[in-house]
Amino acid sequence: MAMFKAIRIDKADKGTTATLTQFDEADLMEGDVTVGVEWSTLNYKDGLALTGKAPVVRRFPMIPGIDLAGTVEQSSHPQWKAGDKVICNGWGMGETHLGAYAGKARVKGDWLVRLPDGMSAREAMAIGTAGYTAMLAVLALEQHGLTPVHGPIVVTGAAGGVGSVATAVLSKLGYHVIASTGRMSEAGYLRNLGASEVIDRNELAGPAKPLGRERWAGGIDSVGSSTLANLLSMTKYRGAIAACGLAGGMDLPSSVAPFILRGVCLLGIDSVMCPIELRKVAWKRLASDLDSAKLAEITHEIGLGEVMEAGSRILAGQVRGRIVVKIA
Repeated sequence: MAMFKAIRIDKADKGTTATLTQFDEADLMEGDVTVGVEWSTLNYKDGLALTGKAPVVRRFPMIPGIDLAGTVEQSSHPQWKAGDKVICNGWGMGETHLGAYAGKARVKGDWLVRLPDGMSAREAMAIGTAGYTAMLAVLALEQHGLTPVHGPIVVTGAAGGVGSVATAVLSKLGYHVIASTGRMSEAGYLRNLGASEVIDRNELAGPAKPLGRERWAGGIDSVGSSTLANLLSMTKYRGAIAACGLAGGMDLPSSVAPFILRGVCLLGIDSVMCPIELRKVAWKRLASDLDSAKLAEITHEIGLGEVMEAGSRILAGQVRGRIVVKIA
């Protein structure tokens, strides 16, 4: 059994502690596939786990990190063999199962998705759960029947990880994207990703009217709370909002008016326990519908030792785009 570097979260008298340390492979949890982790990423949930700002971690000690890409080292699962290139995200990694901020991970083979042809492990983690969640939201809007001819799509938290990928994908698919951000200094960045309009998030702040002026056919929201309530009140007849985040809060101070008077739908997006077949579709679509040049533009690379500081920055809203973490 080997030793490798890992970030370890332990319970403390007050909250939790996160340290970069050596971890023994023998202490990994049960699973039928061992993966040599090469790349990971940083998501909002990772920031919560690293800082202890929310009870994301459910067992201790814990290795955080909800995303990994790497190479299978050992497998007793019939679908996987040594040398296979794989992606794993969600399934409780970094929460109830030892996660990705480590040189090795042992997981269930049923959790893995094969790295798409033409996509590197680094690119997969530049996408990460944030980008994969954005694609799940796009798929949900498409399944609802929305196409570019139906009108604009609004994206909240547009300069963040989910929002950046959603903006890039939607624009490539031909949608008129309205990007909402609290950092209007990032307007140029968002227009480069393909946003047709950039609006200040204050336009979506404050108490929502039961029904507002119809402004968009649909939206992708990673904020929640009053922002989501305002989005719903301004959605066009028979439109839909895909909700995938709660950076602004878990509450929804809305009314039934958008649902029963305009037939608006609220589409819940879960990335953690999403069925494997839908995951495969999402990653395949990301390989074709996300411009690799735009992905490179929104990506910043850090090492494992920089993850804890970056976790604080992402919670403070100081991270633009995507962060990839070099493990190997």
